[in-house]
Amino acid sequence: MDDLLSFYKNKRVFLTGHTGFKGTWLSRILILAGADVTGYSLEAPTRPSLFEQTKTVSQMKSIIGDIRDGEKIKKAMVESKPDIVLHLAAQPIVRTSYIDPVGTYESNVMGTVNILEAVRVCPSVKSFVNVTTDKVYLNKEWAWGYRENEELCGFDPYSNSKSCSELVTYSYRNSFFIDENSPAISTARSGNVIGGGDYATDRIIPDCIRAVESGKEIILRNPNSTRPYQHVLECLRGYLTLAKAQYEDKSVAGNYNFGPDDESCVTTGELATLFCESWGGGALWKTVSEPNPPHEANFLKLQCEKAKNVLCWYPKWGIKQAVENICEWEKNVQNGTAAAEITDKQIKEYFSISNS
Repeated sequence: MDDLLSFYKNKRVFLTGHTGFKGTWLSRILILAGADVTGYSLEAPTRPSLFEQTKTVSQMKSIIGDIRDGEKIKKAMVESKPDIVLHLAAQPIVRTSYIDPVGTYESNVMGTVNILEAVRVCPSVKSFVNVTTDKVYLNKEWAWGYRENEELCGFDPYSNSKSCSELVTYSYRNSFFIDENSPAISTARSGNVIGGGDYATDRIIPDCIRAVESGKEIILRNPNSTRPYQHVLECLRGYLTLAKAQYEDKSVAGNYNFGPDDESCVTTGELATLFCESWGGGALWKTVSEPNPPHEANFLKLQCEKAKNVLCWYPKWGIKQAVENICEWEKNVQNGTAAAEITDKQIKEYFSISNS
């Protein structure tokens, strides 16, 4: 952990999607590590937002822009001269992709083209990681986890657009980043991330928190669906580990899964039960069936042996500890603790950073 964060001290990092949930947590990790962080993103996507709650804008260079604006992102990257580029900007919600498929493909596919075009004209970049999703795989409802060499073919517009983003990255890596001075290019596929400060719609933990705060039962659409749930810090450590490893050795670049161990691949109902137990106060959940729901996979797991063997990345927090940390975060903020304070506290605990 110390080696990982010390590597980022004084590194120039260009981060897309920095105003989002994952982007804010990642920004704060990099800030604590002493990195010089430039973010490029739309305005924070929710109200409230973790980015605004933590006042992270005061600790980094924040550029508000659309990933679909190729010329603006190219100019921003060239001016910031980054060593490392982490691409998180996306339209990330499955149900939103059914409502706005065109915008989803524009952001998730052409956005990837635009960021890679920017990398092409920025000679300072040595390491690029495109963050996609566990949903890029053709889901066959297998009981075992998908490996990095499995077929890509997401079902819904969000998942499919991320599969396309993977293919765009593959093509650019083989077409334009082939000489010895080219940056290392990789993709990272993570599980369903959960953590404090997520205010998105159509996500299980934010839905749980909104319900209990309003004194209502938690509503689950499909309590029997299994997902690779993991705390947001788990996958973010994966992205940082990958970006560092390929910066130091281009031969490790490629596609990587970052997901939980099998015991943390739980059903939505099991996750909601863990949340209710940790939250207390008589929190309960119930199932409410939905007429004509959009397609959702019932079973999805990732096999992460490649990340473990090549990058020495292993999950640190199991699902129970992840949920307990979420409840700690939310209750601290409710009781007046500054969001930045509890966020940084959990980052320091996770990475075993001394407070001295």
